[in-house]
Amino acid sequence: MELEKYFEFIDNESIRVAGTRVGIETILRDYHQGESPEEIVLHYPTLSLEQVHAVITYYLANQEKVDAYMEKVTQQQEEGWQEQQQHPSEFVQELRKRLEQQRRSLRRGKAETSSVVRR
Repeated sequence: MELEKYFEFIDNESIRVAGTRVGIETILRDYHQGESPEEIVLHYPTLSLEQVHAVITYYLANQEKVDAYMEKVTQQQEEGWQEQQQHPSEFVQELRKRLEQQRRSLRRGKAETSSVVRR
């Protein structure tokens, strides 16, 4: 059986399950957290049980290579998150502003309610 037919190797940067947008790192994180292949399929309805088993088999057959890939992906995701935190988009800035306004409003409402209760 040729396992590679189950995957799309994109620019040496990403490995996805063929025909989906699901990266193997997603499946393997769930697998490493103790989820069974059947449970993983329930989380990702675009995947078949055969595809999940193929990812796990590929991992077990190429553990050192896939572990290095997983480490690289995790590092890239962390760097992306840090970049987003330091330089949020205008949309995220607006959401944060609205959230802070809502929190202030809730605090004011609680303060007014507690002062009415004390009277």
